[in-house]
Amino acid sequence: MIEHMQKTNKISIKLKNIANLLFLASILSVGNILNANNQNVSKDVKKPIEIRIDNNGQVIRDQSGYGRNDNNNGQNTRISTDAQRGGTETISNSAGTIRVDTSYSSQGQDYRQKFIILHYTAGNRDSSLKTLTKNEVSAHYMVSDDKSEPVYSLVDENKRAWHAGVSEWKGRNNLNDTSVGIEIVNGGDVSGTFVPYKDFQIKEVAVLVKYLADKYEIPATNILGHSDIAPQRKSDPGPLFPWKELYTKYNIGMWYDNDTKNNYEREYSTKLSMMPVSEIQRELNKFGYGISITGTWDKQTKNVIKVFQHHFRPSNYSGEMDVETFAILKALNEKYNKK
Repeated sequence: MIEHMQKTNKISIKLKNIANLLFLASILSVGNILNANNQNVSKDVKKPIEIRIDNNGQVIRDQSGYGRNDNNNGQNTRISTDAQRGGTETISNSAGTIRVDTSYSSQGQDYRQKFIILHYTAGNRDSSLKTLTKNEVSAHYMVSDDKSEPVYSLVDENKRAWHAGVSEWKGRNNLNDTSVGIEIVNGGDVSGTFVPYKDFQIKEVAVLVKYLADKYEIPATNILGHSDIAPQRKSDPGPLFPWKELYTKYNIGMWYDNDTKNNYEREYSTKLSMMPVSEIQRELNKFGYGISITGTWDKQTKNVIKVFQHHFRPSNYSGEMDVETFAILKALNEKYNKK
């Protein structure tokens, strides 16, 4: 009896071992299948957009195909979305069904995005994010003041954000319709004193602006501050925003040539005091500012001069038209508005 029970136990142990081996084999088999499937999926799934810059701040690659081609003398090249068009799509809804052929593409088209407008939030990170995600005001992007955080995308680039308000540049109004708005977390003008930006914020702004300008073919003359397009009511991004650094380090935006500025300074050292105000107003208007030609030193003219100085002569933004300010204005118009 005992011998029979021992044999039975041995058989039972062997059966359990066999069952365990079969179970283990099934797990390994399923694991291999899942692993193979994961490998196949990873080949099909597109990576998120990745933007990289070189030491000069140049965008050199991103997943969407925009960026710099080092084999093309540094010129920006783009993969046209039209190259990916073709075939037929079907639209179905309660009204019926239609087929849409996407194999043809018109040459008569361009981007909605014509401008990049930079702002400061005049608040901390939490209050800024709260304000920008409500219904009254918005922006496409927000650059945090916390280096550990990403840049926040708040509005799709193809949609209209509410950041510019009443605005004008070079005769174009309502720039919410045609711009991408970037808010930078910064305290702004606190009791008459502007708050400095953090170095990493400027780097992130440079990457983002360069990416957007390349992507939508936005010229340097349309990369502006909120105060440039609304000088009667706005002062952001303020005189501490380093426009010169963006230009010299990353080739972003506008800046004057120093030799040309010096030549104009010599030319107008005695002539400026005798110049009609209307001529100065016309130079400001030629550059892009929305200003009425009144022929008087009115408040609107002083406001425009002040925001111009914020942008191009931040060491002194008194709002008075001195020789250096006018020389910078003339040098910029010669460089960017020759027509």
